[in-house]
Amino acid sequence: MNEQLKLIVEAFLFTADRPVSVQEIHGWLPEETLSKIRQALEELRGEYDAMERSFVLKEIAKGYQFRTHSKYAPYILRMLKTSPTRLSRAALETLAIVAYKQPVLRQEIERLRAVDVGGILKTLLEKDLIRIMGRKNLPGRPLIYGTTRKFLEVFDLKDLESLPKLKEIEDIGSDGEQTVQTLGQKQQTAENKGEEETTSDETETSE
Repeated sequence: MNEQLKLIVEAFLFTADRPVSVQEIHGWLPEETLSKIRQALEELRGEYDAMERSFVLKEIAKGYQFRTHSKYAPYILRMLKTSPTRLSRAALETLAIVAYKQPVLRQEIERLRAVDVGGILKTLLEKDLIRIMGRKNLPGRPLIYGTTRKFLEVFDLKDLESLPKLKEIEDIGSDGEQTVQTLGQKQQTAENKGEEETTSDETETSE
């Protein structure tokens, strides 16, 4: 492996404030092949794992990013002078429905939750956890919602396929308690990592 390529890729990763994809790196280094870039990333990841540093190179949100080990979260939070907060249950339940049912209409979410979700959807949009994917060809042209790349980052997911499987749940509305608990556990595991990122202090969420 070309050591210079590894160092260049490493520089990209340290400079970026978000996960960087193989395709993006290839766009910056068109003279290199995708396979060589992937190999460089995997070698870097192995080297950092072997060194047992305070951070690791992790594949997340369809890209690669340096992320600090969770055991150092309390010290980083001292530096940032902040504390981690979680999404409220109502927001987490709404986000779970969007994540597992996307693309989904507001009316479908409200049917499953049996409450108005306009304010919660606005909050999730402001936090860049969900996005408007378009409009459905129905009377009134209602908006369609889905999750964002930021959602993957916050919940420490490589992609949507990495969401916890709900094999025993045939209808998300039939067991909302278990659905919220499942996604909530994923957030609890990842919430420290959001604050721990070496490049950002804004990946934790609150209602």
